[in-house]
Amino acid sequence: MLFKKSLTRELTYTSIGVFFILLAILLTTQSINLLGRAAQGRIANEAVAALIGFWTLGFFPVLMILTVFVSVMVVFTRMWREHEMAVWLASGKSLSDWVGPVMRYALPLSLLVAIGTLVLEPWAQQRSREYAEILKQREEMTALAPGVFKESRSNDRVYFIESYSVATGATRNVFVQNIADGEVSSVFAKEGQLGRDELGNRTLTLLNGRRYVGEPGSGAFEVVEFDSYRIKISDNVRTAVPEVDSSSRPTLQLFGSDDPKDRAELAWRLSLPLCTLLLALLALPLSYYNPRSGHAYNLVFALGAYLAYQNLLWLLRNWIASDKLPSALAILPAHLLILLLALALLHYRNRPAGSLLPVLRGWLRKTP
Repeated sequence: MLFKKSLTRELTYTSIGVFFILLAILLTTQSINLLGRAAQGRIANEAVAALIGFWTLGFFPVLMILTVFVSVMVVFTRMWREHEMAVWLASGKSLSDWVGPVMRYALPLSLLVAIGTLVLEPWAQQRSREYAEILKQREEMTALAPGVFKESRSNDRVYFIESYSVATGATRNVFVQNIADGEVSSVFAKEGQLGRDELGNRTLTLLNGRRYVGEPGSGAFEVVEFDSYRIKISDNVRTAVPEVDSSSRPTLQLFGSDDPKDRAELAWRLSLPLCTLLLALLALPLSYYNPRSGHAYNLVFALGAYLAYQNLLWLLRNWIASDKLPSALAILPAHLLILLLALALLHYRNRPAGSLLPVLRGWLRKTP
């Protein structure tokens, strides 16, 4: 009983530390990625913090799975290294007696993984796309700013206005440039007027200006003077309704769907809580460490087993999405394989210790 209470306490403290370390590493990597994209102008600067938050919610299930697996590996490896497991085995207990405490530790975390993958992850995916759509529309609506060159990604134009009246919508000294099909179109006007057309689209009407159209590097430019020239800045304001796919669709809508991608997404979401329990069970025999050898080969084997497990799940998920496998239950063989591997390793570690050489000699003597 004392061993089990000590194990529960140590697993809890270790999992807290592992979780925050992994979270810090992943947040740093994702922040650098998003800040780089913001510096390139691919996303708005004010969207970085919100996108990091949505990404963290979406990645929470995988983070918890790693936390459980690493925590069990670290704690039991330490017990083997400091001979605590030798005391346990010498008292007549086996490694299988730790399965119950480890499962009691992993079960609540697997429920958190289920909540994350079934509820939080699709919600975060949907809200992230809605937020990105809102920022895109806001950028289109604020494409004009006095004294600042503004680029609109929706129509690949560059705008510049010297002054702008909020009350009347009047602008002065306007420059607009557009590049299309290898030609550059530059428009200069002394005055302009912001407004809307009959469809509600935001427009800029230029007055008393010139338009230059030609190919860069050549002297052939077409110059046109105009009294009035209208440019559509952005479409009519619309409600942000981004495209909904399998990754952002609520879990209840995935049940009974005939779409192979929906079946693959459902199989993946239901697999993650099961992965938490199976990896915790697999970490128990993989944590074996021989203090006399001084080599931590068990960590290499554990990493290889985890990567093989995840790659097998991804492979089956892709086969389900491409309709090569007819049902979401086709992902179960991967879990059964890991379960059998964990049970086989437990049985192997529970066997009486003995030298390999006498066993080989016994086999040779029995051979006629």
